[in-house]
Amino acid sequence: MSESTSVSPHHPGYGTFVAVWIVLVLLTTALVLLSHLGQTAATWGLLTLTPIKAGLVFYFFMHLKYEGILLKGVVLVCLGTLLIFFALLFSDVAFR
Repeated sequence: MSESTSVSPHHPGYGTFVAVWIVLVLLTTALVLLSHLGQTAATWGLLTLTPIKAGLVFYFFMHLKYEGILLKGVVLVCLGTLLIFFALLFSDVAFR
């Protein structure tokens, strides 16, 4: 018997992981460059690029892309709740 080297749809090849890793490195480089532009640019960069990076890690490295709709829904509800709590925290700090 010969071994099959094909990649199933539930297991991406190494090329996918390398491509995602390169994107993560580029986004990290962008964050470092934004930090040199000042605190405001660094803050907005963190608030926009970090969730994108986390989404890529969740989606590819934690294999959320290949999970069922129920687990994806649970993760989205949890992240949405966390976002609401962060918004309430920032609103409290902003209006003190």
